Formats: sequence, structure tokens, C-alpha cells
Amino acid sequence: MLTWGLLGPGKGVEWSLRALARLQDLDPPPTYTLAGQTHPKVLAHQGEAYRSGLHRLGAQLGVAHAVDYQDVYHDQHTLGRLIRSADVVVLPYDSREQVASGVLIEAVAAGVPVVATAFPHAVELLTGGPGLVVPHQDPAALAAAIRRILTEPGLAARLAGRIRPPAADLRWPVVAARYGTLAERLVAARASVVSAASA
Repeated sequence: MLTWGLLGPGKGVEWSLRALARLQDLDPPPTYTLAGQTHPKVLAHQGEAYRSGLHRLGAQLGVAHAVDYQDVYHDQHTLGRLIRSADVVVLPYDSREQVASGVLIEAVAAGVPVVATAFPHAVELLTGGPGLVVPHQDPAALAAAIRRILTEPGLAARLAGRIRPPAADLRWPVVAARYGTLAERLVAARASVVSAASA
């Protein structure tokens, strides 16, 4: 299991930890990698309280040994390798209004099955696609979906096979490059109109 990105309240990691506790009967029991630094704004106002709370919760649930807390910002190459090594990416976000998620795009583009809460971007991208959508703040539903991906024969492969070709085209660098190309075309077209008008 993998979750990554900047950490802070609203990331919903506590629900993943509770789901992980419900999966310890699997053989082998899953491990959970939580990769990312605390969000700078959270760090400035609350310090590491959220991260410390996650460590305490993991210990209380008896899953501390199964969680790899990586308090680091991974470069793109290292992050790509980490994503591809995961059996399932978990996005347990609390937000019901999140309309974009770079993490979701990266996971889908890498061909890794995703379990996400029902925020708008996940519903749009995963319904009938490369993942499963579950209710918010529901560790039982989260655990059930993860269990399906890890144990149901062929499900992970079927989900990975539902990657929509444009998924890689939705990654932030690709979108930025398209905007750059569009801006260049508009500037060139404007220059042509100005030149023609002054001729």
C-alpha cells in the first residue's frame, strides 16, 4: 500500500492506518508506505502534530511495524520507482470537493490500481476505470476495497488494464507543456495580425 504527497489534516491517512489494522489477517500482511513531508503551511502553524498523531495511532492499532514513514521529498525518478513498486495506491482524502489530484494522475499513469475516497476527481477518473471508490472516513470500506485488490484473482490486472490512454497526458508537466505551446501559438497569431494590420 502506498500514499504519498504533502501531509496534513485532511489527507485522511488515519483512515488508511485503521484499514491496515483490518488487513493484518492476510498472509502476508500488507505493509503501508507513507511518503512525504509535512505541508509547509501545516508545519508553520502546527509543527509535526499531525505526523506525530499518525505514529501514535499506528502504535495504538498495532500496525507500527507495518508502516514505513518516509519524511522526505522524493525526486521524480525515485517517486516513479516507488509508485511502480506498490500493489495499490491509497488516497483516503477527507475532502469532498477536491477537483484535481496530481497524486491520482501519477498513480493512474503508472498503471497501479487505486483505492480512493469519493472526491470528484477520483469519481470521474476511477469509476469504471483503474480503481475503486469508497465512502469518506470509512476504514471498513477502505479495507474491503484494498483486500479485494490484494486477494481477488485477476482484479488488480483488470483494473490496471483499464488505464485510459489519456491518463499520462493529464500529468502536470504534460499539461504545462500544452499550455506553453498554446501560449506560443496565440502570441505568434497575435503577432501575425498586428503585422498584417500595420502593413
